Amino acid sequence: MAVRSESVNFTGALGDSLAARIDRPIGPTRGFALFAHCFTCSKDLAAARRISDGLAERGIAVLRFDFTGLGHSDGEFANTTFASNIEDLVAAADWMRAELEAPTILIGHSLGGAAVLAAAERIPEAKGVATIGAPADPGHVVHNFGDRVAEIERDGEAEVVLGGRPFRVRKAFLDALKDHGLEATIGRLRRDLLIFHAPLDQTVGIDNAGKLFAAARHPKSFVSLDQADHLLTRTADAAYVAAVLSGWAERFLPTARPASIAVSEGEVAVIDAAEGVFPQWVAAGSHRLRADEPASVGGGDSGPAPYDFLLAALGACTNMTLKMYAKRKGWRIEQLETRLRHDRVHAEDCADCETKEGMVDRIDRRIIIEGPLDADQRARLAEIADKCPVHRTLHNEITVVTEITGGG
Repeated sequence: MAVRSESVNFTGALGDSLAARIDRPIGPTRGFALFAHCFTCSKDLAAARRISDGLAERGIAVLRFDFTGLGHSDGEFANTTFASNIEDLVAAADWMRAELEAPTILIGHSLGGAAVLAAAERIPEAKGVATIGAPADPGHVVHNFGDRVAEIERDGEAEVVLGGRPFRVRKAFLDALKDHGLEATIGRLRRDLLIFHAPLDQTVGIDNAGKLFAAARHPKSFVSLDQADHLLTRTADAAYVAAVLSGWAERFLPTARPASIAVSEGEVAVIDAAEGVFPQWVAAGSHRLRADEPASVGGGDSGPAPYDFLLAALGACTNMTLKMYAKRKGWRIEQLETRLRHDRVHAEDCADCETKEGMVDRIDRRIIIEGPLDADQRARLAEIADKCPVHRTLHNEITVVTEITGGG
């Protein structure tokens, strides 16, 4: 499933505008997740982007945002604390609830994992919480400040360099970390918990995963990220996290398609998807397809439009008919492609139409054939294209008999 991404903004805990992205599936959205990035990282970290894309490809839309003072968000990092990070998360969930849909899943990377654990009880719609390389104690991040800790304690603030970038850290940040022990919070989480951690994590040791797991009540799960680093810099590691996350979330999310549509041979069933006005499920034999309208006319672009299916039927029938005829004649076709477009034109502009007033439907069909064929053979194939069954059906008189059934 393809993914589309858009930029949004919402107001954070300190009143600043926070930058965010929504990664959505092009197709039915089964639920929403909220992603919290790692300490002093951003929503655009490769791992965050890859995990969000992977979830969206599986039908789960993701909001990822920059905490106050980081990435493209407004505000000063120096004014933030772990408590304000939690408030930013709650503000993000409030915005999602008002503008999209409340998050069913909370995901946090590193200190973001500790933040989603602390925020979960204030986001009642969240049914599952997942952490990636999260510390058992938010105060674990203090070791990143090295010898600057004493200076921060003495002078009230100091500049520290993290990941090659300078950040001003105030004593309030350190004090807030001390006030947020997670053990009791995790014990009353009352959410499904999934803990990802890399045994070789050199930033947040694997012992943190053990502490989190021991503090949590069931249902809880642990997934080892073998050979991964803390930031999941390898594409394969982020992709693995997304795949496991989506499978774990299945129990929280509605099914992506009707569980069963019985159709007899030769019958096609079209069932409203109950996702607004346009989306439909199409059942043909054992195949399940989507129909929708493009975004330009108010649809969700989650599947081909009705006329797209009509063109597809004609195109498929054209190719099948030409291949069968060429095979019977012993003619070699190396590559065959039919491109079609539907339009409505004024009858007076259609020289071959019997109707001379009003509008008529027109289908332009362009057939591209590669192979050692001479002019006579190509001309004959053009004649055969007009004899394909769907083509003839479109030119014949068609009667549609409609019956409406169902309870009142």
